[in-house]
Amino acid sequence: MRVRNVLLFVVLAVVWGSAFTAIKAGLEFFPPVLFAAFRFDVAGVAMLGYAAYVTDRWRPRSREEWAAVAAGGSLMIAAYHAFLFVGEQGTTSAAAAIVVSLSPILTTGFARVLLPDERLTTTGLVGLLVGFVGVGVLSNPDPANLFDARTVSLSLVFVAVACFALGSVLTRRADDDLPVETMEAWSMVLGAGLMHVASVGVGESVGAVEWTGDALLALAYLAVVASSLGFLIYFTLLERLGPIEINLVSYAAPVAAAATGLVVLDERPTPYTVAGFLLILVGFSLIKRRELQSELSSLRDRVEGTG
Repeated sequence: MRVRNVLLFVVLAVVWGSAFTAIKAGLEFFPPVLFAAFRFDVAGVAMLGYAAYVTDRWRPRSREEWAAVAAGGSLMIAAYHAFLFVGEQGTTSAAAAIVVSLSPILTTGFARVLLPDERLTTTGLVGLLVGFVGVGVLSNPDPANLFDARTVSLSLVFVAVACFALGSVLTRRADDDLPVETMEAWSMVLGAGLMHVASVGVGESVGAVEWTGDALLALAYLAVVASSLGFLIYFTLLERLGPIEINLVSYAAPVAAAATGLVVLDERPTPYTVAGFLLILVGFSLIKRRELQSELSSLRDRVEGTG
């Protein structure tokens, strides 16, 4: 089970990291909030069909289950993606991913208030701080331009992260028996509906969409890979690991965002990017040191056993 969780974690980091590049590419063709709504129109329908096929409960029943769906749909889907898509208009995919890597820190704060059993050790807290320093190094803010368009965009991404972190804790707190596939599907449907309302409210129009091949490719990747597959993995790991540990995927996602941003959008990393990634890796290693040591010991035992 431990090896499977690690593999799922890596896949999720790659999928969600590359999603930032897909968002940035797709914003050339879609209004931002409408783009996010379309993403979850497709993903929500796909996941409803999947939930009906693989589970015996394709819809929530109790008040607690609907509360979990409401938290996931309004915060983790609608608010997070609306603010993220708007924010990415004024920054790079890698920079957005870097801000999102603040998620474990915010999740820890919310969990300490709402989930008393969720705790990190002193070494784990040091790891979070090291990761936070890495984010600062990556961002390399200019004190003379703190209120420019880029700073406003990154602030919107920060608001998105706060919404997602709160949603993940509230979803965990609900502690319901709703199948993860069903919860994901209904959260996406609710989130898509809320974003369509928000899109109309801010004056976006379907007529502004440019339906090109690249636009459809970006939408398909986000809807099928990043949303349907990504959130299925996320909710599965959330149930197994809790909100603090699973949100550490945010520390790994910027690597994939930087790599795909370079290849697809020619977004070139700076020396600050390299230094920040190294600090983030150190922070992640401190937090997950026991799991990493256990995996290394198991691997060594298997190698010695076959020698």
